Amino acid sequence: MNAIAMILGGGEGTRLQPLTRDRAKPAVPIGGKYRLVDIPISNCINSGIRRIHLLTQFNSVSLHQHIQATYRFDQFHRGYVRLLAAQQTTQGDMWYRGTADAVRQTLHHVIQENPTHVIILSGDQLYRMDLQQIIAEHVDRQAELTIATKPVARTETRGLGIMRVDKSQRIVDFVEKPTADDELDSLAVQHGGAERYLASMGIYVFNAQTLKDLLDNDLTDFGRDIVPMGIKQRRVYSHVFDGYWRDIGTVRSFWEANLELTDELPSFSFYEANAPIYTHMRYLPPSKINRCDITRSLLSEGCIISGHRVLHAIIGIRAIVQQGAVIEHSVVMGADYYEPEPPPGLPPIGIGPEAFVQHAIIDKNARIGAGAYITPDNKPNNTVTDLYTIRDGVIVIPKNAVIPPGTHL
Repeated sequence: MNAIAMILGGGEGTRLQPLTRDRAKPAVPIGGKYRLVDIPISNCINSGIRRIHLLTQFNSVSLHQHIQATYRFDQFHRGYVRLLAAQQTTQGDMWYRGTADAVRQTLHHVIQENPTHVIILSGDQLYRMDLQQIIAEHVDRQAELTIATKPVARTETRGLGIMRVDKSQRIVDFVEKPTADDELDSLAVQHGGAERYLASMGIYVFNAQTLKDLLDNDLTDFGRDIVPMGIKQRRVYSHVFDGYWRDIGTVRSFWEANLELTDELPSFSFYEANAPIYTHMRYLPPSKINRCDITRSLLSEGCIISGHRVLHAIIGIRAIVQQGAVIEHSVVMGADYYEPEPPPGLPPIGIGPEAFVQHAIIDKNARIGAGAYITPDNKPNNTVTDLYTIRDGVIVIPKNAVIPPGTHL
């Protein structure tokens, strides 16, 4: 079998602003030391799929830097992670107009390697999957397209594409974001002794020729256009996935997914020896804790912690937390570099002395001055300023932001 993966680099990521103000969605840090794009790439590598194409367009510089610094296969194997950036050519001068259009414009780079199967993955989801299982099921069923589906409760169907299947798990209908009760009733299945709905995970296994045929048009989106058409014309099956899966599409989902990692027995864990998540090796020193009460938190390497309390938090690489600082229910992404001395008139990078941070995301290289008070409490949702953004009950301090000493946000 000759399978090649294509990972979609995502659109503008407006719902993740300001985290995507200067970076693509797959480049957003997660779990203190990783990037979102490390998840699908690691799933491919752990599944023995080592020819991987990453399709990029928006704010792609940091994403390209991360890929080039991280994924270098040795010269004795055919493995690679190849970047396919949107470009204007003599054949066309349009940027990617959607997921299907992105694959269409770059498919010739993949097809020239004569793959039997093409796996299409999203670059902004958190999950761990053995892709060989879905490929084997795809082949056994003589499918032309297999869609990974996640059984969800009725309350979780909002905003998802729901599949209707027959007894053989062949997909016979697809409803994008169903809302009507009678429509939902017709889509229900029994799974694990409960009523569930099969939601598309945006993970597809195509026969290579089928993919070429279904993209021989001007349709732009897989979920809205290509999948419904394929269900009507081709043998399309559901692969039911019962593991942990979360789409990182909003500030709230990003904040929740990070803090769930701090659970004693998290649903998704980076502590899996047989299926590790790979990322850039930085060769940082161990973190140093001068003094601090740290509870239910993840602490990345290269940090210096001198705070009063860190509770239910993710502390990213090279983070500096100064004396008396309190961090609760927050994601602190850390820093890209160590700073010997701050520029004149600016607080140092990190969390300053006696600062208070709660229900927050502090992006990289932010300077939180001494005594600053950061919380979303008593502030209207969807507030956007140069210093902070509030979405879904979470306050976000953007990358490189400067919060002056004593500021109350």
